[in-house]
Amino acid sequence: MLPDKVLTDYAAALSKAGRYDEALAILDLLRQPNTAEALNYRGYATRKLGQVDQGIGFYLKSVALDPQYPLVREYLGEAYVIKGDMASAQAQLRVIEQICGTDCEQYQHLAAAIADPSKL
Repeated sequence: MLPDKVLTDYAAALSKAGRYDEALAILDLLRQPNTAEALNYRGYATRKLGQVDQGIGFYLKSVALDPQYPLVREYLGEAYVIKGDMASAQAQLRVIEQICGTDCEQYQHLAAAIADPSKL
């Protein structure tokens, strides 16, 4: 069995390649599935499969474990944009700004999604 970090990184790569079902299958192999990173990628793959509310649930669990994890804040904000909840998306953007400023990738990606939701 591969270490959880290797499996999580592989699931992230699969998700970024649009292979969401495969990413979820890899995440199912984790010994410790309830880490901020694993829950974030489970939320991402789930959201991309069209289950936005379920994805938000995973993101919120990730945030509870690591409130300073900017990537989950970006993805949670994107999910709120998809739902049309721009106030909640803006709230996530403000948190990201506190974590890493306005120059970090996560801030810029979420700001772009808020400005033009069609890019999601």
